[in-house]
Amino acid sequence: MFHIAINGCQNVQIQGVKIIAAGDSPNTDGIHVQLSTNVEIFNSSIKTGDDCISIGPGTKNLWIEQVTCGPGHGISIGSLAKDLEEDGVQNVTVKKTIFSGTQNGLRIKSWARPSSGFVQGVRFIDSVMRNVQNPIVIDQNYCPHNKNCPGQVSGIKIKDITYENIRGTSSTPIAIKFDCSPKNPCTEISLRNVNLTYLDKDAQSFCCNVMGKVFDLVRPNSCL
Repeated sequence: MFHIAINGCQNVQIQGVKIIAAGDSPNTDGIHVQLSTNVEIFNSSIKTGDDCISIGPGTKNLWIEQVTCGPGHGISIGSLAKDLEEDGVQNVTVKKTIFSGTQNGLRIKSWARPSSGFVQGVRFIDSVMRNVQNPIVIDQNYCPHNKNCPGQVSGIKIKDITYENIRGTSSTPIAIKFDCSPKNPCTEISLRNVNLTYLDKDAQSFCCNVMGKVFDLVRPNSCL
């Protein structure tokens, strides 16, 4: 399942870690953090068949900096809404990251089912995307392989998420995708200095049930 799991911990620092798994190896998350406070992950290289870093419920005060990811599914908050009673995720900073050939870059994902969980106070700063399928994505209809999907609406409340200085290339036309819950729309989403292209052309944005603001240059044109 996970190479490194941080579960129910306080004051943890991971530095200079190198993780390697085949790009097609299932459920090989690099580092998983949940129910933990004051965790720092620095200067690490993660190549896996699943999330490079996965951030689960009950994560508070997490700092990630200078991490390279690829292959893999990117850095993911979630999946959330597995349970009706679920702790939230708050105060997360992801800074100076590089994604190469990954499925996702910066992702928040939740199942479409009721939950008391939330995500707030997240800063994604200074990321480079190199041929990434979904560079920026919030998916509140998460259901891998489209099997046994709950088909309800996500109860996870997502607010105060900032994307700043994100640049590089998308391997699909839609470089920014915000697919949020109709019952709990994403709010206070900020894009600042984002420059993502698709095959040296303009990429596209997709927005559903999301509210936010754009500052400075943002490409593709924001749908916020």
